[in-house]
Amino acid sequence: MSDAAGRRPGTTGLVVRGAMVADGTGAPAHAADVTVTGGRITAVDPPGGAVAGGRRVLPADGLVLAPGFVDMHAHSDLALLTEPAHLAKVAQGVTCEVLGQDGLSYAPVDDGTLAQLRRQIAGWNGDPDGFDWNWRTVGEYLDRLDQGIAVNACYLVPQGTVRALVMGWDARPATEDELRCQKELVATAMEEGAAGLSSGLTYTPGMYADTRELTELCAVVARYGGYYSPHHRSYGAGALDAYAEMVEVSRESGCPLHLAHATMNFGVNAGRAQDLLDLLDAAIARGCDITLDTYPYLPGSTTLAALLPSWASEGGPAATLARLRDPGAAARVRHDLEETGSDGCHGVPVDWATIQIAGTRSPALAVRAGRTIADLAAESGRAPFEVFRDQLLDDELGTTILQLVGNEENVRAIMRHPAHTAGSDGLLTGARPHPRAWGTFARYLGHYARDEGVLTLEECVAHLSGRAARRLKLDGRGFVRAGYHADLVLFDPATVADTATFEDPRRTPDGIPHVFVGGVSVISDGRPTGALPGRALRRTPDGTRAR
Repeated sequence: MSDAAGRRPGTTGLVVRGAMVADGTGAPAHAADVTVTGGRITAVDPPGGAVAGGRRVLPADGLVLAPGFVDMHAHSDLALLTEPAHLAKVAQGVTCEVLGQDGLSYAPVDDGTLAQLRRQIAGWNGDPDGFDWNWRTVGEYLDRLDQGIAVNACYLVPQGTVRALVMGWDARPATEDELRCQKELVATAMEEGAAGLSSGLTYTPGMYADTRELTELCAVVARYGGYYSPHHRSYGAGALDAYAEMVEVSRESGCPLHLAHATMNFGVNAGRAQDLLDLLDAAIARGCDITLDTYPYLPGSTTLAALLPSWASEGGPAATLARLRDPGAAARVRHDLEETGSDGCHGVPVDWATIQIAGTRSPALAVRAGRTIADLAAESGRAPFEVFRDQLLDDELGTTILQLVGNEENVRAIMRHPAHTAGSDGLLTGARPHPRAWGTFARYLGHYARDEGVLTLEECVAHLSGRAARRLKLDGRGFVRAGYHADLVLFDPATVADTATFEDPRRTPDGIPHVFVGGVSVISDGRPTGALPGRALRRTPDGTRAR
């Protein structure tokens, strides 16, 4: 990846004195003085060995100095532009995010596709009034990020968006001409700096692509040195088959695979994490390049409309709303949800007590945040499906939810895997969003590493930084080494903790007093500085290295 803007203005010299350095490799932490000059780490010396030479000296006794954390699965595509200081992530020590997730984002688009996408994923990102949508291509979106953001950002070209641009929201295989057009769009996006391709195979229209279509798109990504990050077809009843399909796409295309929020959710998968890990280990042993990310919580989060069966969403948001208004179509939706298990609900019949409203597009409906569909139905004396349908109609599909379907044993087993990295999957909109948007990285360090011992501190730091940087080919990032970019976080290993809760999700963590992006302080003594040193990190044209 390269920095479009080069050296960041406002970079100053710094000596971090006496920290315990967890360097991002997983090796034992060691005491050191770390010198930063011109946005780069220029020396890692034994304690007391650094010469200040006019640089600011930051005493760090009792603190750990680590590479800045990488959020491998972020939904900050608009938040970085509307609130570029980005407190939710910088307060956690995140210095780089990967956007364009789950196959749906805002580039590449034309005017019509953009209008549809704004409506479809308003629950993920909002749809801010008066916002200037002054880009259409991936390159133009990355240029917009370069105007000033707190953290660095990479972008995945979203397969569902590409399909919508070529085919609309039709539920059918692509013709040869349509597939050729999609491949050309993906190639252009990679040339403009995308890190890889994402899919959302339980979301329309990406879910309508068959295995061959995905494989051909991934072959294009592989030629540019990128990777494929799918939200695959099922996290429930068909989870292992869905994972196996993604491994096959990777093998056939030669494209490295990074499994997004790689969980084994729903009761049908309780205790089955090892089945997934065995599948992945066997593929890795055969030569497949596979990594994954997870969030350290049990509940998931998505849009309420995502539960719908795929046939109900064909044609886009307007067609979906029309079907929900039609009594016959609505009855069919209800049967698929409650009796057979819709593909949108991962093949598992919905339990309305596990569907909790997190946020709404309409302010008038925000009072329902924190309530489950089952609660609202019992209170009103109506059937849960009718509450569900009216919520979608009243909010024009803009409702987000928590889905209370996680399994602690699975979460712990998967995060121990050596291919594991961290991704918050955090939505930043709504009255009661999932606290993972504000707490993921501190929760890994505090709850799971320090308190529960699931990972050592050094292993945990490697999961949050160095491993992710390697997947992204972030040359000169992800490790505390001389010559590397000074994307750094200082935290207190004794006190670092997530404080965001499901009741109060927008709380910053404890124990992370300092964060630097390119040597520029974005968190100082636990407070945001307002500095915007971040930029888009673009994959270089040959795809083999990053600067």
